[in-house]
Amino acid sequence: MDLKLEYSSKSLSAEKAGALVVLVPEETDWSLCGAKELPEDVQNVLESVRKLKVFSGKKGTTHHVVTGNGNWPQVLLVGLGDRKELTAEALRRAAGKVGRLIPSLKSTTAALILSGSLEHVTTHALGMVLAEGLGLGAYEYTEFKSSENGDLPKSVRVKLVDPEKLTDSKSVKAGALRAEATNLARSLGNTPPNVLSPSELAKRAEAMSKRQKLKFRVLDESEMRKLGMHMLLGVGQGSEEPSKLLIMEYRHDKASDTVAIVGKGITFDTGGISLKPSKGMDEMKFDMCGAAAVVGAMQSIAQHKPKVNVIGVVAAAENMPDGKAQRPGDIVKAYNGKTVEVLNTDAEGRLVLGDALAYVVDQFKPTAVLDLATLTGACIVALGHQACGAITNNAELMDKVRVAAEQSGERVWELPNYPEYAESLKGKHGDLRNIGDGDAGTIIGGAFLQHFVGETPWVHLDIAGAAWSVKHVDYHPSGSATGVGVRLLTDLVLNWN
Repeated sequence: MDLKLEYSSKSLSAEKAGALVVLVPEETDWSLCGAKELPEDVQNVLESVRKLKVFSGKKGTTHHVVTGNGNWPQVLLVGLGDRKELTAEALRRAAGKVGRLIPSLKSTTAALILSGSLEHVTTHALGMVLAEGLGLGAYEYTEFKSSENGDLPKSVRVKLVDPEKLTDSKSVKAGALRAEATNLARSLGNTPPNVLSPSELAKRAEAMSKRQKLKFRVLDESEMRKLGMHMLLGVGQGSEEPSKLLIMEYRHDKASDTVAIVGKGITFDTGGISLKPSKGMDEMKFDMCGAAAVVGAMQSIAQHKPKVNVIGVVAAAENMPDGKAQRPGDIVKAYNGKTVEVLNTDAEGRLVLGDALAYVVDQFKPTAVLDLATLTGACIVALGHQACGAITNNAELMDKVRVAAEQSGERVWELPNYPEYAESLKGKHGDLRNIGDGDAGTIIGGAFLQHFVGETPWVHLDIAGAAWSVKHVDYHPSGSATGVGVRLLTDLVLNWN
């Protein structure tokens, strides 16, 4: 469904739509929710709902009312829970529920009333988080559906009505752009692997860069071979699809710092010769969600125009097990000259990222670098699907990431990076090996990547648990890519100076 968002500071009495959405905190006077501006007959219907106690405003609950009024024929009540506990993320999730439910109202127009009951959310954040939640909640991936439900509207225009001027049109637009960029990342993640090869990912990233006026280029296999990127090339050598390194550049005339963001783009991961079990292998199309986050973030960053340079890099490859595939026991040389024993070909993400990180640090000399990857199943064991794991070499940069995580609602939890963890990565016949002794898998994956960033401040984000099939978050689609990382990276660079 195509959701079009608008903003109005007019009185609710001056508006009309096929449906009205009212956000209701628990045990709150409903007049504080903007309903007092509705026609008397609509107010009477809502008062009956309140008196009958069929809806209390409890968090996560909804109630649909048919009014019979010509201007407001139906009202959707959405519970926010305890008003004292209302946060930006709680409001974002409530708006996500609205975004999911709006098509079922079968109206092409709707209005959402902003009122004093939402005053706990800051003026800046209010319009943005509502627009984000609506846009994220309305997302559906239907590219390969032969037919859609003809009873539901294909497009809905939703107006945020704000008579108390609690926010502004600029904030609403910013939230809509962030949702749009996140949904781009979601669609990349959801695209089947027979369509989204490394070459196709490059085409889509190039198309986005052209739209946003970003500098774009691709390093092909011959160029990467000359540069000595044999870790990345080794991962893709068992596939008929050529590997790619995608580079997107956003520049600001007044920028003094450069932030690099690097994404793992394994468009399908069989595990290579170290073959994965067949159960759940279809989900390995999501192994490029780190790359999707970088592409989506670069779109969002270009639209928000922060005063910092941003370099987006995607290491794209397909990990397949044919006769040319990399073998357990192979030794390869990285871009930075280190030699690596490949003991497990299913620990491939750190190989492609290692070359990409070393390249971006060497070529662009960034102030800071972050990488995002669905790197380890161990991260899901440690943190479930509720947070990304983080490994860092710089406390100040990690603090910036924490702030962005709190703002965006994309949770991050720092894991320890004690030097003892890296001991198990020492190679027997090479400088390094690509797996440890079996313990602390997420930390070991990060410790491996640290060898390729030098002294540059760096944060590694393992998004394996948060990248798809996240439950209990109303703005995330079930069984689908979440686009995690796009909004976090956007906030990170917007906060930079």
